[in-house]
Amino acid sequence: MAEILTTLSRRSFLLSAGAAGLVASSGLATPFYARGYGRPEFIHGVQSGDVDTSSGMVWTRVDRPSRVTLDYSTTESFSNPVRLAELTATPQTDCAVKCALEDLLPDQDIFYRFTATDLYDINRVSEPVVGRFRTAPLRKRSVRFVWSGDTAGQGWGIDDVGMKTYSTMRLHEPDFFIHSGDTIYADNPIPDEIALRDGGIWKNRVVTHEKRDVARTLEEYRGQWKYNLLDNHVRELNAVCPTFYQWDDHEVLNNWSASTDLSDDPRYPEKDVAVYAARAGRAFNEMTPVRTPPTQPGRIFRKIAYGPLLDVFFVDLRSYRGPNQGEGDGGLFGWRQADWLKRELAASRAVWKVIACDMPVGLVVWDDYANRRGSDAIANGDNGPPTGRETEFAELLRFIRDNAIDNLVWLTADVHYTAAHHYDPSRAAFKDFLPFWEFVSGPLHSGTYGPKELDMTFGPDVRFIKASGGGVDSNLPPSAGLQFFGIVDINGQTKQMTVRLMDRQDQELWRVTLDPAAVA
Repeated sequence: MAEILTTLSRRSFLLSAGAAGLVASSGLATPFYARGYGRPEFIHGVQSGDVDTSSGMVWTRVDRPSRVTLDYSTTESFSNPVRLAELTATPQTDCAVKCALEDLLPDQDIFYRFTATDLYDINRVSEPVVGRFRTAPLRKRSVRFVWSGDTAGQGWGIDDVGMKTYSTMRLHEPDFFIHSGDTIYADNPIPDEIALRDGGIWKNRVVTHEKRDVARTLEEYRGQWKYNLLDNHVRELNAVCPTFYQWDDHEVLNNWSASTDLSDDPRYPEKDVAVYAARAGRAFNEMTPVRTPPTQPGRIFRKIAYGPLLDVFFVDLRSYRGPNQGEGDGGLFGWRQADWLKRELAASRAVWKVIACDMPVGLVVWDDYANRRGSDAIANGDNGPPTGRETEFAELLRFIRDNAIDNLVWLTADVHYTAAHHYDPSRAAFKDFLPFWEFVSGPLHSGTYGPKELDMTFGPDVRFIKASGGGVDSNLPPSAGLQFFGIVDINGQTKQMTVRLMDRQDQELWRVTLDPAAVA
């Protein structure tokens, strides 16, 4: 265990000489440091994730097979560092490596450093690449985190500005970032240029081979992740802020489910969507610092206990779903995940319970939008008593009420706009639940769309919304400004939760402060 030493603020770390090269002014892809000829390189930076009170995952990728050393310390100078067992970066994981740092002290700054030695030439040693995170607290200190979703969709890639929303989030020095799904757009190629409706041209300044077409092979799915990591704004946030990842559909292809029919789609030679889902799932786990149970490799649903004020429950509405089209309930959770969520919610002793959900509860998302047929999300658009997939959520909401599980908030993205929804049984066709809030934010760097219709089964009320106009104003580029994220602050003294909805220009659009039930 590392000893307790004086820690630095995130801002001082960013400005320090030791972190120089983690911060750059341009959105274009450049290395973190001066390249040494023939040395291994960490082109895609570092990531941390799934941080709790005593541990955290760290990740990097080197450009060739290498032996990778990993040191960590409680000081930026790496005095008295802890060195872990050497990692081997091989083509089997596309030379990506990740490792759990364990037995850490709570509420402690942790600096970590990777160095790579060419597997076939010990004289070729990389420059180090450095990151940092802070472990979760055991005391009731204030917590701040951000969330959003939807990166590099609809062909909007890395332009001259780059994925600016990531840098805007970094300015708020969050404890962590929840990426709420559609982390990549494996089914959305990135062209060199896109003609804009005003006569201008959007120029993607960075386009890779893998992003010029849809992903089909494992290599191409990995390439989707590597593309996002070529953006400086993304790497800068990753270097100083843990990301807690979940996924949705575009990690594989749009609206995928058991009923996805690829028979007439020449882009996909294999016609079984499960083939692509397996490849995409492997790439997701290789290219992120997500932590999965050894007995259930690839599992995405999990709980992160972030001290006495907060538990975050990540659900996966994609991997266990039934068909979007056809008869039957189609399911979203699957019984194992549903049982897990109920059990963990009932056992939680944190003041606030956040369900990080990859799709909104009360918005209608058609599987076949043109014909308003099939459901990709929870709501089915009939505004009546729960049917189909709504029955799973009705059962969950009834369980939450019957077990007096309070202070529960839902966070999501997916629909490419930002909104605040309040759900109340007095407005609902289904009555057996406690009122709750759902906050929506996104996209991070994708096209923006108009509002979805509400389904009144669970009684949603829109308290705030900002979106494009829809119709001809759909799929506006990131330069139009309608890129959004949210900030959550939990006050360590009052235990109040304040939620703010923000845009990429860092303008606050709306806020609400929620009192916990214990002091309401």
